[in-house]
Amino acid sequence: MTTKALLTAVADGLTVHDLGRELKVGMPQSPNHPAFWHALPRRHGDVVRADGGSAANDMITMGTHVGTHIDAFAHVSHDGRLLDGSDAVAAGRGGKFVELGAHTIAPMVRRGVLLDVPAALGTPDGCPPGYEITPDDLAATESRQDTEIRPGDVVLVRSGWGRLFDDPDPAVYQGKDSGVPGVGAPGATWLADRDVHAAGADTIAFERLAPGSGHSVLPAHRVLLVERGVYIIEALNLEGVAAAGVHEFLFVLSPLPLFGATGSPVRPLAVVGG
Repeated sequence: MTTKALLTAVADGLTVHDLGRELKVGMPQSPNHPAFWHALPRRHGDVVRADGGSAANDMITMGTHVGTHIDAFAHVSHDGRLLDGSDAVAAGRGGKFVELGAHTIAPMVRRGVLLDVPAALGTPDGCPPGYEITPDDLAATESRQDTEIRPGDVVLVRSGWGRLFDDPDPAVYQGKDSGVPGVGAPGATWLADRDVHAAGADTIAFERLAPGSGHSVLPAHRVLLVERGVYIIEALNLEGVAAAGVHEFLFVLSPLPLFGATGSPVRPLAVVGG
C-alpha cells in the first residue's frame, strides 16, 4: 500500500483499540519483578521562576516485565542456553544481553488476530481458573471466527482473565492460589507451528498456571522464547476489542529500545478501518 493510500485510510476514519494497561502503583504483577513506582520529586510551587512559572517532574521505577510488556529472547533460558544456542550466563555478563536484548525487537506493524477462546467455548465469564487452553480450543476458536492464522501474524489469546486486572485485591489477578488459565506447551507449539511472529494473552504469565503453583514452571515460555523464536506479550487488555467483536486488525507495537534488557513495557494498538 502506498503512503497516499495509507493517509486516505486515516482520513476515512479508523477505530483504535488500546490493548495496553494503565501503569499505576499497586497494580497486579508477577512477584518475580520489581514493582512499578511513581513519584514527583519536584512539585508545582517547589521552585517558582521570576515570571511566576513553575513545573513539576516525575520519576518512575519498574521492572521491564510489569504492566503490558513484551519478552525479549534473552528473558528465558533452558538447560543454560538461549534461543541462539549461546550460554545464557556468558551472554548476560556485564549486566546486559547484547545479542538478544529488548533493543533487538523491531517495531511491529502486522496482521493481528484475536482468538476469543471463551466465546468459542461458550463460557461468557471466561475460562475457569487454572484451565489449560488446548490446541483443539485454539483451532475451534480460529474456525468459529473464520480468522485463519497466517505466517507472521501476531496472535492474541483471550482467556477472559483480564477482567480481573482491576480487582481491588491484586492477588486475584495474580492467581497464585486459584491458578490462571492459558496455553501450555501443546498450545504454544500449535501457535509456533503456524509461524506466528508473536503471541500474547490477557494474563501476567501468558501461559496456564496450575492452582497453587505460581510461576514455578513455564513450559510455554520455553517453547516460544527458547525453542521457536516467538515473542510473548503479557498483561494485555483484550476486553474492549473482544466486546466490539473484532477478531482481525492491524496490530501496532513498538518496544522501548532498552539496550540489553530482557523485556520492555509496551502499549499495543489494534487498528480497524472505519
